[in-house]
Parts: sequence; C-alpha cells; structure tokens
Amino acid sequence: MKFTRPRFRCRLIQFTFIYHILPLLLVDPVFKIPIQDFEIPDTSALKNSKVPIIWVLGGPGSGKGTQCDRIVEKYGFTHISTGDLLRADVASGSERGKALEKVMKEGQLVSMKVVLGLLAEKMLNELSNSKGYLIDGYPRELAQGQAFEKSIGLCGLVLYFEASDDTLVKRLLHRALSSGREDDNEETIKKRLNTFHTHNDPIVQAYASKTKKISAEDTPEIIFAQVVEAIDALISNN
Repeated sequence: MKFTRPRFRCRLIQFTFIYHILPLLLVDPVFKIPIQDFEIPDTSALKNSKVPIIWVLGGPGSGKGTQCDRIVEKYGFTHISTGDLLRADVASGSERGKALEKVMKEGQLVSMKVVLGLLAEKMLNELSNSKGYLIDGYPRELAQGQAFEKSIGLCGLVLYFEASDDTLVKRLLHRALSSGREDDNEETIKKRLNTFHTHNDPIVQAYASKTKKISAEDTPEIIFAQVVEAIDALISNN
C-alpha cells in the first residue's frame, strides 16, 4: 500500500506565514510596532502658527554651530539639531531610546519617519515659548525636506553657509589635531564632503527662492551680519 503526504501541508505553512509570521516582519526596526501604527504627532498647531522655521545647511567645518549660537542669543530662536535629539532620546533610557541606541550602534540609518517624529515632538513642546526654529543640519537630502514641509510645516528660509572644499578640509584637519579621531584624515574628510554635496546641492536648487547663500570664508562677524539681514527680512514679511 502506497502512502502519500497530505496535500494540505503546504497550504498550512503558507497560512502560518501569512497570518502569524509576516506581521512580525512588518515592524519599524526602531519601535518594534507595526509601521502603520506609528504616526507623527498632529502638527496642525505648528502649521497654523506664524513662528518662522529656518533650515541651517552647510558642510562639516562651515561654522553652522557658531552662527546658530549667535542667532539664538540675538533672536531667542529654538535651536534644534537632529543629532542632539537622537542622543537625548538614547540618554533618556526609555524603551524608544534603547531601541534607537541599538540601531545606531549597528550602523543602521534611523528612518526618516522616526526623525520627523522627534522633530515634531520637540517643536510642539517648544511652540508656546518659541520665537522661531533653527533646524540645524536637516534636511540632509531633498526627500527629507519635502517630507518635513508635508508633515510639520513650511520652511521660511534656508541659510546655506558655503565654503570651498579646500577651506573645509583645512579646518577639519586642524580640528582633528585636538580630537585625535582616526577617521579625521584627509581622505575620509573628502569623502564626507563629496557625500554632502551629492545630497545637499539638490536641496539648494529646489529651494533656491528661499535660500540665502552666505560665504563661510569670511570672519564670523561679517557672516553674522548677512545672517541678520536675511532673518530680519523673513520676520518683516512673516
């Protein structure tokens, strides 16, 4: 007598995969919750407010941080760095922070949606007291900028601090003397700059009408004078 395997086995495996295993795969790598359940906070309050939003762009070594400090001192704006937001969330020890730490330690990129969520949370928390937002080093590519404006609010001004690669390389090599970081060598720095230009140039082109290009080759005082001119114009038209 010849025995055959039951035909329903493959269908049973297929059923098990679709209804029990597949849902476990469709989760955000950071939050371990279904992707469709993660939502960026309601930002209608931000969109309806007249609080100006400024993106601050510039290559590594362009002096963005120095200028942001001066802007905060003069205008009382809220300075937000996505890197600082991620580090603060990790330092909080929350479940989300622990998950973020794991993702970053593994060298993975934190999803755009997660970063936008962190930005939205911070901006909403500061809305009642903020006179303006400085979004430092974000967006890093055009798609991020478009997603930001769709999910959070319109950017009123893009401050782009530009300097030649030679200048930026010299500054970063000088900085490396005190940092002692092995990756602060000329070859690595040039690769970072190349990556920056590849992703940043499309942003500047797409937002040309909102972009104020400022030479980062000048002294901090001359640079800041141009920053003030651009921000004052934004405020007067807001």
